[in-house]
Amino acid sequence: MAQRLGDDEKVHWGAVLRLVALLPARLERDLAEVGLSAADYDVLSTLADHPGHRLSLKDLANAMHWSSSRLSHHATRMERRGLLQRQSDPRDARGCLIELTDEGEATLHQAAPVHVASVRAHFLDHVSPHELAQLGEVARRITDRLL
Repeated sequence: MAQRLGDDEKVHWGAVLRLVALLPARLERDLAEVGLSAADYDVLSTLADHPGHRLSLKDLANAMHWSSSRLSHHATRMERRGLLQRQSDPRDARGCLIELTDEGEATLHQAAPVHVASVRAHFLDHVSPHELAQLGEVARRITDRLL
Protein backbone atom coordinates (compact mmCIF):
# COMPACT_ATOMS: atom_id res chain seq x y z
CA MET A 1 0.00 0.00 0.00
CA ALA A 2 1.29 3.46 -0.90
CA GLN A 3 2.36 5.77 1.87
CA ARG A 4 -0.20 8.48 2.63
CA LEU A 5 0.52 12.18 2.75
CA GLY A 6 1.06 13.62 6.20
CA ASP A 7 -1.29 16.32 7.49
CA ASP A 8 1.11 19.20 6.68
CA GLU A 9 1.90 17.68 3.27
CA LYS A 10 -1.82 17.46 2.44
CA VAL A 11 -2.41 21.08 3.46
CA HIS A 12 0.52 22.46 1.46
CA TRP A 13 -0.03 20.19 -1.54
CA GLY A 14 -3.67 21.27 -1.60
CA ALA A 15 -2.60 24.92 -1.56
CA VAL A 16 -0.27 24.30 -4.52
CA LEU A 17 -3.04 22.55 -6.46
CA ARG A 18 -5.44 25.46 -5.85
CA LEU A 19 -2.75 27.94 -6.94
CA VAL A 20 -1.99 26.15 -10.20
CA ALA A 21 -5.72 25.93 -10.94
CA LEU A 22 -6.87 29.40 -9.91
CA LEU A 23 -3.96 31.66 -10.89
CA PRO A 24 -3.78 30.67 -14.59
CA ALA A 25 -7.58 30.92 -14.83
CA ARG A 26 -7.50 34.45 -13.41
CA LEU A 27 -4.66 35.53 -15.72
CA GLU A 28 -6.63 34.06 -18.62
CA ARG A 29 -9.72 36.10 -17.71
CA ASP A 30 -7.69 39.28 -17.55
CA LEU A 31 -6.12 38.64 -20.98
CA ALA A 32 -9.58 37.92 -22.42
CA GLU A 33 -10.36 41.60 -21.84
CA VAL A 34 -7.94 42.42 -24.68
CA GLY A 35 -9.11 39.54 -26.87
CA LEU A 36 -6.32 37.05 -26.20
CA SER A 37 -6.10 33.69 -24.52
CA ALA A 38 -3.12 32.83 -22.34
CA ALA A 39 -1.97 30.49 -25.11
CA ASP A 40 -2.16 33.33 -27.66
CA TYR A 41 -0.12 35.54 -25.35
CA ASP A 42 2.47 32.79 -24.84
CA VAL A 43 2.91 32.34 -28.59
CA LEU A 44 3.17 36.09 -29.26
CA SER A 45 5.55 36.81 -26.39
CA THR A 46 7.77 33.83 -27.19
CA LEU A 47 8.08 34.94 -30.82
CA ALA A 48 8.75 38.53 -29.73
CA ASP A 49 11.69 37.35 -27.62
CA HIS A 50 13.52 35.93 -30.65
CA PRO A 51 15.47 37.75 -33.37
CA GLY A 52 13.28 38.74 -36.29
CA HIS A 53 10.23 37.69 -34.24
CA ARG A 54 10.42 34.38 -36.08
CA LEU A 55 11.06 30.73 -35.21
CA SER A 56 10.56 27.40 -36.85
CA LEU A 57 7.37 25.69 -35.75
CA LYS A 58 9.48 22.94 -34.17
CA ASP A 59 11.70 25.39 -32.24
CA LEU A 60 8.71 27.44 -31.10
CA ALA A 61 6.93 24.29 -29.90
CA ASN A 62 10.06 23.24 -28.02
CA ALA A 63 10.48 26.69 -26.45
CA MET A 64 6.87 26.59 -25.23
CA HIS A 65 6.92 22.90 -24.20
CA TRP A 66 4.04 22.19 -26.60
CA SER A 67 3.72 19.44 -29.18
CA SER A 68 4.24 20.53 -32.77
CA SER A 69 0.72 19.36 -33.57
CA ARG A 70 -0.85 21.48 -30.83
CA LEU A 71 1.14 24.53 -31.92
CA SER A 72 0.30 23.99 -35.58
CA HIS A 73 -3.43 23.94 -34.86
CA HIS A 74 -3.19 26.97 -32.59
CA ALA A 75 -1.02 28.85 -35.10
CA THR A 76 -3.64 28.25 -37.79
CA ARG A 77 -6.26 29.98 -35.66
CA MET A 78 -3.91 32.85 -34.87
CA GLU A 79 -2.94 33.18 -38.52
CA ARG A 80 -6.63 33.56 -39.46
CA ARG A 81 -6.79 36.46 -36.99
CA GLY A 82 -3.75 38.11 -38.60
CA LEU A 83 -1.52 37.74 -35.53
CA LEU A 84 1.17 35.64 -37.20
CA GLN A 85 2.11 34.20 -40.55
CA ARG A 86 3.75 31.03 -41.76
CA GLN A 87 6.55 30.85 -44.27
CA SER A 88 8.41 27.93 -45.73
CA ASP A 89 11.57 27.07 -43.82
CA PRO A 90 14.62 27.14 -46.12
CA ARG A 91 16.45 24.81 -43.69
CA ASP A 92 13.68 22.19 -43.58
CA ALA A 93 11.50 21.46 -46.62
CA ARG A 94 8.89 19.80 -44.40
CA GLY A 95 8.87 22.55 -41.78
CA CYS A 96 7.70 26.13 -41.62
CA LEU A 97 8.65 29.35 -39.93
CA ILE A 98 6.17 31.17 -37.69
CA GLU A 99 6.53 34.94 -37.71
CA LEU A 100 4.84 37.67 -35.72
CA THR A 101 2.92 40.07 -37.98
CA ASP A 102 2.68 43.81 -37.42
CA GLU A 103 -0.84 43.23 -36.11
CA GLY A 104 0.44 40.51 -33.78
CA GLU A 105 3.15 42.81 -32.48
CA ALA A 106 0.64 45.62 -31.92
CA THR A 107 -1.69 43.20 -30.13
CA LEU A 108 1.15 42.03 -27.90
CA HIS A 109 2.07 45.64 -27.05
CA GLN A 110 -1.56 46.29 -26.09
CA ALA A 111 -1.81 43.09 -24.03
CA ALA A 112 1.55 43.23 -22.25
CA PRO A 113 0.61 45.94 -19.72
CA VAL A 114 -2.63 44.09 -18.95
CA HIS A 115 -0.74 40.83 -18.44
CA VAL A 116 1.98 42.42 -16.29
CA ALA A 117 -0.61 44.18 -14.14
CA SER A 118 -2.48 40.90 -13.72
CA VAL A 119 0.67 38.98 -12.74
CA ARG A 120 1.56 41.70 -10.24
CA ALA A 121 -1.93 42.01 -8.74
CA HIS A 122 -2.61 38.30 -8.43
CA PHE A 123 0.86 36.99 -7.63
CA LEU A 124 3.92 39.23 -7.29
CA ASP A 125 2.30 41.71 -4.90
CA HIS A 126 1.66 38.85 -2.48
CA VAL A 127 5.18 37.46 -2.16
CA SER A 128 8.40 39.04 -0.93
CA PRO A 129 11.48 39.12 -3.19
CA HIS A 130 12.98 36.39 -0.99
CA GLU A 131 9.87 34.20 -1.27
CA LEU A 132 9.81 34.76 -5.03
CA ALA A 133 13.43 33.65 -5.33
CA GLN A 134 12.72 30.55 -3.22
CA LEU A 135 9.61 29.70 -5.21
CA GLY A 136 11.49 30.17 -8.48
CA GLU A 137 14.26 27.84 -7.35
CA VAL A 138 11.81 25.17 -6.22
CA ALA A 139 9.85 25.48 -9.49
CA ARG A 140 13.05 25.18 -11.58
CA ARG A 141 14.21 22.15 -9.61
CA ILE A 142 10.90 20.36 -10.09
CA THR A 143 10.41 21.30 -13.76
CA ASP A 144 14.00 20.31 -14.61
CA ARG A 145 13.19 16.80 -13.38
CA LEU A 146 9.96 16.72 -15.39
CA LEU A 147 11.51 17.76 -18.71
